[in-house]
Amino acid sequence: MRIVISFAALFLSVILMQLASGGLGPLDALSGLALNFTTSEIGLLGSAHFLGFFIGCWWAPRLMGSVGHSRAFAAFTAAGAMSLIGHMMVIDAYAWALMRVAMGLCVAGCYTVLEAWLQAKVTNATRGRAMGVYRVADMGASLFAQMLISVLEPASYVSYNILALICCAALLPITLTRAEQPETPSAPRLRPMLAIACSPLAAAGVVTAALSSATFRMVGPLYGQQVGLAIEQIAWFLAAFVLGGALAQFPVGWLADKYDRRHVLIGLSIAAVISCIVTAYLGALSANGVMLTAFFFGLTSFPIYSVSAAHANDFATSEQRVELSAALMFFYALGAIAAPLVASKLIQGYGPSAMFIMIAAAHIVLVIFGLTRMRVRPTKTARTRYVWSPRTSFIVGRLTQRFRDKG
Repeated sequence: MRIVISFAALFLSVILMQLASGGLGPLDALSGLALNFTTSEIGLLGSAHFLGFFIGCWWAPRLMGSVGHSRAFAAFTAAGAMSLIGHMMVIDAYAWALMRVAMGLCVAGCYTVLEAWLQAKVTNATRGRAMGVYRVADMGASLFAQMLISVLEPASYVSYNILALICCAALLPITLTRAEQPETPSAPRLRPMLAIACSPLAAAGVVTAALSSATFRMVGPLYGQQVGLAIEQIAWFLAAFVLGGALAQFPVGWLADKYDRRHVLIGLSIAAVISCIVTAYLGALSANGVMLTAFFFGLTSFPIYSVSAAHANDFATSEQRVELSAALMFFYALGAIAAPLVASKLIQGYGPSAMFIMIAAAHIVLVIFGLTRMRVRPTKTARTRYVWSPRTSFIVGRLTQRFRDKG
């Protein structure tokens, strides 16, 4: 409880920011449908979000070093709030895409500030508990954010205003805290090839994780609408995916620490392929059946990023871990930028099942590549500890570095 109180301002800001940003993706998809945007234009919005997210991940540590934590957080939050308010003032898909770039910038910037602050304040004695609470706050808010579309009317100025108010509220805990701002950490160098040098399979794994997660969360509402789900059911459909991913972390972590991580990665991908095929080809699934397949898909695909990161860290030195985390995030961003737009075009051309066929194809490629890599190089006998790896900022590696060094 003392940990929760000590970092209450940071955790509350995390929850509020996750609610505002997590609710925007599905709301934009449903609003785009209501405003007669094309399927490809709706997919563009998801891709634009991750483009802004990548820019924010790179720029945020530098801005934070120039103006400090609180001012940087305020600037990024203002960008997000303006993006939300501007949606119903300009009804144009390409204008919305620019607004989504701003929202992605906001999310990456705010998480960078929060994680830098958290990293500076935790000690070795409190790190595990602080990260545990942080994980619960982030995942819990992400789960609840998917449910917001059940109460927010699509294409409504009021709905976007509510999200803007939540986004602005994230400012209050940080700006009103009496805690002294920590020193600004140096920005990690972005060395994408470091991920490939440590593990080509891990780099492929995070790209596949991005294709799965970004597609489902940004384009999933289109799939739900086209298979006949009501708005409330689409909310549960998205939430089931997040819930499955959250519950998978503990058993998958145990497996990844006990067995060859490449076996775990391949097993997860095979299970994800099965889930995708069932969802794509069993058109007579009831609403509950669709929810169940979404839960199983989250259970099997969500942990792939963390397993891939753990495998890459097995081949990295302690000094490389922060830069490796940034490199893996770079590959995740590449996949997440491309995935929603490609998936939306496939849905537009071939129907809703094409989304899951695309994801299944990506996992099949990962399975083949994993089997190939197993013949090229043996796994490490001395391995780092499996760590839940949030895809939030380039500096999150600082929070998880010491956990891995203990492995």
